[in-house]
Amino acid sequence: MRIYLIGYMASGKSNLGRHLASKLGYGFVDLDYLFEERYRISVLDFFEKYDEPAFRKIEQALLLETTELDDVVISTGGGTPCFFNNMEFIKHSGLSVYLLWEVPALVSRLKMVKRKRPLLKDIPPDELEGSVARQLAERSFYYTQADFTIRGFNMDMEALVQWVRSRLGAG
Repeated sequence: MRIYLIGYMASGKSNLGRHLASKLGYGFVDLDYLFEERYRISVLDFFEKYDEPAFRKIEQALLLETTELDDVVISTGGGTPCFFNNMEFIKHSGLSVYLLWEVPALVSRLKMVKRKRPLLKDIPPDELEGSVARQLAERSFYYTQADFTIRGFNMDMEALVQWVRSRLGAG
C-alpha cells in the first residue's frame, strides 16, 4: 500500500510521513528530497536556474515512479497534486491524506522554517499571508479530494493510524 501525504508548504508532510511510516512499519519517501538527491540541486536552485514548468515535469516523473514501491508513505511537494493529472494518479495509486492548516498558522510555520520555498522567496513579509491565502484557495480543489483530512493543529496521529489500518484490513 502507498500512502500519499498532500498539503500546502510547511504543513508538516515530511515530519508526519516519518512518524506514520514508523508506526506502520513502512518505508518513507519525500519527493522533494528524492528530487534533490537524484539531481544534486535544491528545489530552490532548480527553480532559479530553470523554471517551475521544468520542475513540475520532473516532479511528475518521480511521482509516477512511486508505483514501483509498496508499504511506503510518500510526502509530496505542496504543488504536486495540483499539476497534470497528479491528484488523479495519487487517488488511483494509494491512499491520500490532506494535512489541513489555517492560513495564519501556515504563515507562522513558513516564517520559522529554514528551507526557502521557491514560490514564496520574493514575497515581502507583509504580503505573505495574502499570497498564501490566494495560493491555498487555488490548491484546495486538489487537496480536498484526498481520502482523509487531518488537521495539522492538534493533529490526532492515532486517528490517522487507525484510519490507515482500517483501510489495510488490519483492524
